[in-house]
Amino acid sequence: IIVAGLVLLAIVGIVIYNRLIRSRNRVNTAWSDIDVQLQRRHDLVPQLVKAVDQYAKYERATLEAVTQLRSEAMQQADVRARGKVEEELSAGLERLIALAENYPDLKANENFLNLQNELVETENYLQFARRYYNGSVRDYNTLIESVPSNIVASLFRFSQREFFQRRSDEVANVPLAKFGSVE
Repeated sequence: IIVAGLVLLAIVGIVIYNRLIRSRNRVNTAWSDIDVQLQRRHDLVPQLVKAVDQYAKYERATLEAVTQLRSEAMQQADVRARGKVEEELSAGLERLIALAENYPDLKANENFLNLQNELVETENYLQFARRYYNGSVRDYNTLIESVPSNIVASLFRFSQREFFQRRSDEVANVPLAKFGSVE
């Protein structure tokens, strides 16, 4: 009976350990999806700045701020810190796109319109990736805190993950909410 109990306990421990590993891998994959969308957005920023710069030469402060925020965001490794900088970058991009209202030629420029469409699309993908990541983190953290998996998690040093927070879905979807899809 004791041996059977130990074998059963070992099997339960293995099952729980495998669930923790699957959940942790899901979180890592979800973060990778966010990272891809952030990189896509970071790749669009220089092109957008260049397009606006050709029309709005005296809007230097806005252009430089967006460029600086892009650099900071690319250097952040911590999820919470990166989320904060990405929020600031979103606000900067909103200001950058809003400049088009002051420049009718820029607003009609095909390159600018294409970049704006790509940015809107990227922001939407990023929002979906963020929600999936945060859901995966929630499930993973719940698994780590729940009995009996918390015992296995502490034995093998599984640690909780940070959420990739945004102030709100409205902020996360600024280009789409403010400017709509440009056709």
